[in-house]
Amino acid sequence: MRFLRAIFGHASGRIGGVIVCLYVVIAILGMLGITPHDPLMQYRIDRLHAPNAVYWMGTDLFGRDVASRLMKGVGQSFTIAFLSVAIASLAGTVLGLTAAWFGKRWDGVVMRVMDVLLAFPAILLALLIIAIVGPGTWTSVAAIAIVYTPIFTRVVRGPALSLRARDFVDAARTFGSSSSYILTRHLLLNLVAPLTVQVTLALAWALLNEAGLSFLGLGTQPPASSLGLMLSDSRNLMEKAPWLLIFPALAIMVSILGFNLLGDALRDILDPKMRRARA
Repeated sequence: MRFLRAIFGHASGRIGGVIVCLYVVIAILGMLGITPHDPLMQYRIDRLHAPNAVYWMGTDLFGRDVASRLMKGVGQSFTIAFLSVAIASLAGTVLGLTAAWFGKRWDGVVMRVMDVLLAFPAILLALLIIAIVGPGTWTSVAAIAIVYTPIFTRVVRGPALSLRARDFVDAARTFGSSSSYILTRHLLLNLVAPLTVQVTLALAWALLNEAGLSFLGLGTQPPASSLGLMLSDSRNLMEKAPWLLIFPALAIMVSILGFNLLGDALRDILDPKMRRARA
């Protein structure tokens, strides 16, 4: 409760937290199918209707309700973003901890592989992976996870190297604690703060990358709905039906803004230096 009070007591945390919570609720409702209309139902007689009391965000070229597809798309985009960041954070944490702990050859191999992955721009590396494996939801999850694994590895390895030389780690070794115990109970617990902030910021970028891949036709495939796919479908109708572009674009922008604001608040709350500066 103290942690939640700290977040909502922070200006950025309050705004970002509300936005993220709202999007999570929308994503859950969309995944459960609790939408104003069937996202796949084509009401041909109502094609390209502007927003009104029946269709809150209008309809698309096939007469499908944009609001329902948006809710479904938020659920799809958030699922891909959360899964990819979860995989990347887990893999990066394991690689970063073991590289810092065992050092020498293992550290050299891990970090050189991470350097190679970081040499590629994120979206180009994701495109390369999808070009090899093929488009699809799970391919997008794997591609985004691979893109962000080096970032988590570096975030974990640096502080872990510093913690490894601390007195409490030497004391744990003296008492005969195993490597796995020290890694999980001493090093990992002290890395929760930077990992939490990095996860929040990575979610924002994962949403953006997922939208980009779907926009290019390499992510979520029709008839499923995704925010990027909705943007792609609206390209040829921007003048005739601008709501098809405006609502998905706003959904992407506000979601990324929410995660960034929440990440900034978490950084201020969890970083002792930032807390002292604010005090």
